[in-house]
Amino acid sequence: MKLTKLLDRNLDEKVFLWSCALTMPFLAAGAVFPDGTARAASAVLGHLTSRWDWLYLGSVSLFLAAAVAIALSPLGRIRLGRDGERPEFRRISWFAMLFSAGMGIGLVFWSVAEPMTHFTSPPAGQAGSPEAARLAFEIFFFHWGLHAWGTYVVVGLAMALSQYRKGRPALVSSCLVPLLGERFARGGGGRTIDVLAIWATVMGVVTSLGLGTLQVASGLNASVGTPRGGAVNVVVIAGITCLFLVSAVTGIKRGIKLLSLLNVGLMVFVLAYFAGLGPTRYIVETFVASLGRYLADLPGLSTSRELFGNRDWTRGWTVFYWAWWIAWAPFVGAFIARISRGRSVREFIGVVLVLPALFSFLFASCLGGTAVYQDLFRGGAIGALVATNLEGALFETLRHLPGFTALAVVANVLIISFFVTSADSATYVISSLSTGGSARPDRRLVVFLGCGLGATAAVLLTAGGLKALQTASIVGSFPFVAVMWLLLAATVRELVAEHRAARAGCAAASPAPPA
Repeated sequence: MKLTKLLDRNLDEKVFLWSCALTMPFLAAGAVFPDGTARAASAVLGHLTSRWDWLYLGSVSLFLAAAVAIALSPLGRIRLGRDGERPEFRRISWFAMLFSAGMGIGLVFWSVAEPMTHFTSPPAGQAGSPEAARLAFEIFFFHWGLHAWGTYVVVGLAMALSQYRKGRPALVSSCLVPLLGERFARGGGGRTIDVLAIWATVMGVVTSLGLGTLQVASGLNASVGTPRGGAVNVVVIAGITCLFLVSAVTGIKRGIKLLSLLNVGLMVFVLAYFAGLGPTRYIVETFVASLGRYLADLPGLSTSRELFGNRDWTRGWTVFYWAWWIAWAPFVGAFIARISRGRSVREFIGVVLVLPALFSFLFASCLGGTAVYQDLFRGGAIGALVATNLEGALFETLRHLPGFTALAVVANVLIISFFVTSADSATYVISSLSTGGSARPDRRLVVFLGCGLGATAAVLLTAGGLKALQTASIVGSFPFVAVMWLLLAATVRELVAEHRAARAGCAAASPAPPA
């Protein structure tokens, strides 16, 4: 029986099967040879971060610079849709969905873990000092700020422009028509591009699903005493896979939108709780000072291959993050494009670059700032815990605030909600890319792919833990760097052509000057 009858009548079988051919061997190797998979993952990670660090560092910085230049130029006035078309979603819903898809579970995981890690083991200077604390938050802002969202803009802008301004299918390959032609986009070359997009999406998403599973298991252990380990991780993934499949099959306008609004609402509650009952003054000072240092040092950080004079640290942290954002770019970019119809290019870039980054900074300043404050001034041991139990950092921090039991429940709900939102957004995008850009993929396909994502994350966790997940992200993102450069070139070319056509139209419509 044909796959089109089993899964979706619009299924592009060639794209689907080639995507499976790339992901299934990795999944099988992790299940049958877990130790060998872990060793191979470490070897690949070391090679990519040592030999190709310049490609990741240079590309992501230039993507950000290009996004800013487009927004500030006259090209920013072009609308992602018909002239005068109104946006499909209200700004609050738009922001909630793009933020939930773009940061998701990773922000909740790392908002305490990363600042504490750099505080106790900084790339330069004395560990555990006030200067190490200041440096830790500047690093976090750099990793989770403008560079991350600039990477998403490259893919999202290309797809929104192609889909809503030009009426092409919602495929990555369709965005390359102005650069490589219609024949390429509809042929084998275009299918290869779409396969790479799906591959990068799968590898990037399972990384975050794995991180989320570790944190959910840690939260359950801290709040209700469940054991931690491989069996619990598999049960958590299985349970939450069922939840995000329910959300995914209800579509963007119902399940995904409502869950995204819930995510932002819970985050605002947690922020208010920490700001009101935590070290308020220290949190405010941390946010303001770190933001100032981040903006002041941004040009230097963006153009260096050896941040803070530490090449090994740069490869292990910054290069990994840039690879992670690139791996997420196909799915986040496609999803942001889907919800951004009717926005201007300038509004799209401005909001996507700035607002989620600021919200992430504030969230980390509250949660991570509270953790650092406890160790720096109250003799806490959160940093020591992070060294051995990275996923337990958040809940150990919560113990230092009143109402731990209730707050732990809220934190668990937030983690699970983000987990579900990230997974269902990714499932929707993969389903769409597999069906020629369909806006409403068949539920059978959504369920099949969602189960596949959950199974992949479970196997990777069992095979090699966090290290294997990190490597999956970098391996998945590597070939997509070249695709992103092509997308940027095609977008600029199409925007310039649109701008010239608009100017020519205005000139033709203007009355002749008096004699």
